[in-house]
Amino acid sequence: MTRLSSSRVVFHSICIILVLLKQETICNVVFQPAFILASGPRISAFLVGNVSGISLNISAVVPTDATGSLPAPTCNAVSQTQWNLSYEFIGKNVLLVRLSLNRSLQLCGNETVASDCCLEPLCLQEILRVSACADEMPKASLIIQTKVYAQIVPSKPPSENKTVIPNQVFQPLGDCPCDISPVECDILCCCDQDCTQEVLGLFETQCLPGPFGGSFNPVPDYQCSAQSSENNPDWFPFLCVTSPSDNNPFLGLFYNGGTVTPKPSPSFKAQQVTDPVPPINYRQGDPIFTIADQYFIIPQNSGLGQCVENAPVAFLVNFESQCTRRLHSCPSPSDNLRVNVKDGRGGVVTVNVVDEVARDLCVFLSNVSELTSVPQQCDDVVLALRYTLYWRENGLTEITVTRTTASITLPVFLTSRYSALFVNGNETSQSFSGNPGYEVKKPVLGGILDSDTGIIQRAQINLWQPGGEGICSTADLRPVLFGINSTSGCLIPVSLMNLTQCSQLRETVRAVLAGLVTATLVSRTGKPDFSNLVDWVNISTSVLNSSQPAGGSSGECSAVPTHLHIHVRSVIMGQVQGVPQKVIQAVEISFRETAWRLECDMVMSNPCVDPEMMQTFPVTSSVTFTENPLNAQVPRSRFSINFTEFDCDRNDVCLPELAFPLTRYYTGEPYSQALAKGLLLVFFFIAASVLGTPWRQIRQAWNSASL
Repeated sequence: MTRLSSSRVVFHSICIILVLLKQETICNVVFQPAFILASGPRISAFLVGNVSGISLNISAVVPTDATGSLPAPTCNAVSQTQWNLSYEFIGKNVLLVRLSLNRSLQLCGNETVASDCCLEPLCLQEILRVSACADEMPKASLIIQTKVYAQIVPSKPPSENKTVIPNQVFQPLGDCPCDISPVECDILCCCDQDCTQEVLGLFETQCLPGPFGGSFNPVPDYQCSAQSSENNPDWFPFLCVTSPSDNNPFLGLFYNGGTVTPKPSPSFKAQQVTDPVPPINYRQGDPIFTIADQYFIIPQNSGLGQCVENAPVAFLVNFESQCTRRLHSCPSPSDNLRVNVKDGRGGVVTVNVVDEVARDLCVFLSNVSELTSVPQQCDDVVLALRYTLYWRENGLTEITVTRTTASITLPVFLTSRYSALFVNGNETSQSFSGNPGYEVKKPVLGGILDSDTGIIQRAQINLWQPGGEGICSTADLRPVLFGINSTSGCLIPVSLMNLTQCSQLRETVRAVLAGLVTATLVSRTGKPDFSNLVDWVNISTSVLNSSQPAGGSSGECSAVPTHLHIHVRSVIMGQVQGVPQKVIQAVEISFRETAWRLECDMVMSNPCVDPEMMQTFPVTSSVTFTENPLNAQVPRSRFSINFTEFDCDRNDVCLPELAFPLTRYYTGEPYSQALAKGLLLVFFFIAASVLGTPWRQIRQAWNSASL
């Protein structure tokens, strides 16, 4: 391996740029760089300036013994050196000068001594001067100080075998971490077994220190074996550490050297798909199986948003999905949905199918912009499948699917909707929103009291779900989530005829907004009792001003309730295992009124002229959660709750005030000073008791009794 790699020095300077871009002649030529430290057999430099008519010569120079300075440059011919000089033009005013060693750098053997080999590891050390002459006069000179080592050739032929590293658990980097080249000597790695003594002599004073250089044996000062009897510290040997000397520093001084069985390498073969194995009892996340030991499937969306037709249904995992496709022909009739499903407890559950006809097709269909075929009528096309799966413990009790169909005209874009909802028991036993307090991002539970049974039935507290065309009549709804402030809205089409009947318009818009909140009660906690009114709070509604005029004029109607605001007040009532429990104190619904006015345009489609032409107006809904602050009083301790006879607020005797100056209740001076003074008084009391008359009398009585 080469001791030091060959160096080639290439420098760029501002002088070169000026020569190439601006001027052809420079007053003097100059070497760039003018001084080089070379450690390899090849050297290069630039000669910049008016290089026309320039000649080069090379000579070896020796500093004078008296001053150590070099002799003056000369253009006289000199004897041939060990270096070959060559040059080439780069542009008009730049000359590239190259020097190469004309001898071998191989280290001479012991048997024979060749004329061109190196007798010592430091093969060549001399000072060279390259002179640029014109008209027998030196114009510039380049000084080169060379220090070239011999090349070390391995005695054995190179091998492609990999380095075998010892047990990675006990020594993660091996005995010699810096040994990275097999069958070759690594520079500065003194623990490399491939290095001969001659090679080690080149860098024996610059070896890599520490564990990377193979020094695993330094003993820390806190090892019991590291201290001698002469320089033991005060804490030795009571606090010294006893640890095996072969422990690796990277694994810790207390590593016991246990082994770890390596895992098999990964296989890139295709994985063999095995048949699904139905579980005995369903657990959350397990796939549901049919009696034919196949997955119970419902179309679902994948992680990339694509529709997967044969996606299995997981136990207790609710989902909603949409599949959009373009229909050019009538789809095939739907498969038999009355499937026999394993209930997870050794029985079978049959899916019950309930059919309904869709009234509004806007959420399912969208027209194709360019019709490429003749319109075609298709009957009983499945638009949606809504599954409700009832469960108890680790099994299913009933499955119901509502199939929504309609007659459509092709071609069209069809958006099919699929959903699965797991219900525990009956309809009132749906999932809760906390226990006992509400959890953030869980639905706020609403209800309506059934006067006949006295049972509270669940009701919705919703906001609009953005999407589609934005019309309120076709907009989706989403539940109000606890702790999440949000705002949403939709559009209501209004004509000039509607604005002439403001009273009816106000009632219609108010009914649309009120339809978002069908509940009259709201649960205080996230897990209420549906038969106990104590767990519920009435929803209060602000009354609108009814003194507005019933009719409008010039396409304008004032005081239209266009915004529904739900204000939920909550408070923290205690903690359960350190988690604050949030309950609802009150819910208030208010309306905000604005004026609607038609925007008249001077074109043919003018809503102010055509009484039946529609213009859309926005209505919005929002919810705000307000949390009351926690009780600022200091909580009472368990002692003051259980032992009320020592309560400082109820009784004259108070144990915490017995050492009042030493407690936190004393604020007459800093606590540190009060504590110091108190301890000083205790010390004086003990000293007086020991040295005073009572203690002397007790000691005399004790001595008399012993006699």
